Parts: sequence; structure tokens; C-alpha cells
Amino acid sequence: MLFKDGCPAGEAPEQVGARVDRVITKVRALEGHVALFAHGHISRVFAARWLGLPAAAGCHFLLDTATLNVLSYYRGIPAVKRWNVPILP
Repeated sequence: MLFKDGCPAGEAPEQVGARVDRVITKVRALEGHVALFAHGHISRVFAARWLGLPAAAGCHFLLDTATLNVLSYYRGIPAVKRWNVPILP
């Protein structure tokens, strides 16, 4: 399983999580809204790490193709505002 075992000859889930953490640090340093585009698996890890969960928890965030996801805060706590919202009719 990709989220548990990583990719053969590729990154381990913890390495992907560390890469995502660097992006999250940059995003949180900015003011205003930020738009990011990525493939589904990295988006799922991003959501997990945004919430402070391990990268492997990305397996719990299912995504369809071409969807909108909005991560935000609730009273200063990282939160999921919208997830897997279709943008195509």
C-alpha cells in the first residue's frame, strides 16, 4: 500500500510528508489565499500533514479527479473546509 509502504525505488511516506511539510511552512508564512495544484496522492498527504496527522493518514482522504479542496483554520486550528468538491458539471 502506497501510503504505508511507499513506492518501490521511490520515497517513503515519511519522506513525502517531510517534502509536504516544507510547502506547508511556506504557505503558512504567506498572507491571503494560496492556490496549489498537485496530483491526488500528494494532495491527500498534504491534507493529512495540514491537520498534523502522519503522511500515511492520507489514505483516509479519498479524492476524485478534478476536484476542489479547501484547507483553512477553525479558530486557529488547521481544518478541512471543503473536500473532494467536483468542479466540472
